[in-house]
Amino acid sequence: MGKDSGRLAGKAAFITGAAAGIGHQTALLFAAEGAQVAVVDMDTEGAAAVANEVTAAGGEAVALTANVAVEAEVATAIAEAEEAFGRLDVLFNNAGVMLADDGDAQSTEEDVWDLTMDVNLKGVWFGCRHGIPVLRRAGGGSVINTASFVALLGAATPQLAYTASKGGVLAMTRELAVIHAREGIRVNALCPGPLRTELLMSYLDTEEKRNRRLVHVPMGRFGEAAEIAAAALFLASDESSYVTGTDFTVDGGLTAAYVTPE
Repeated sequence: MGKDSGRLAGKAAFITGAAAGIGHQTALLFAAEGAQVAVVDMDTEGAAAVANEVTAAGGEAVALTANVAVEAEVATAIAEAEEAFGRLDVLFNNAGVMLADDGDAQSTEEDVWDLTMDVNLKGVWFGCRHGIPVLRRAGGGSVINTASFVALLGAATPQLAYTASKGGVLAMTRELAVIHAREGIRVNALCPGPLRTELLMSYLDTEEKRNRRLVHVPMGRFGEAAEIAAAALFLASDESSYVTGTDFTVDGGLTAAYVTPE
């Protein structure tokens, strides 16, 4: 689809963590559905590659470099995206980290905790802090923050900093949804289940860890990044015009089930 047709026709979207995984798939899908897309990542070459992929398919994209843990970089990227497209309608705060040394309260070192919070929680705050005024100038829009099923349940494998950061994202999302509800700005959290992405597979780096996670998923498989992108598309589109403050869970049934380990 071109920019004059599709479920996001006439909209401009800002996507962080867009060089890989959920962000990559979402950039492709949003563009295919008519959106202009700002592909944002600290991996400059990766962001450029995704933007090129979008344009090669007939879409419109700009590649921007930003470390979401650095406020000035987030502010600059959002300003550059607004300048490029003249507006922003969708803000997808998706960038995140999951560190291999993230364990329980005793084993997790302070630097692991701090980096996780800086990217996963503070990065979302920076995105909202600088992005919401841009959405307001456009007359409203949709904010989507990537949380996780671990914001709703304790993790089967310890990852305390990650879990706490995503719980913070969910709480922040709910409050911002209430604050901005009458401005035409919707704010929702995506809560993916375990996905077959490089981010999670690098953390679940043994067969034992992977099976420990999968035993809790009724569908018996890891999700795909494209399946989360499809959920983000719904939240970005006008089809979700009465949806705000939600934890939109896409998890293969994980949070609905009681499953005992083998």
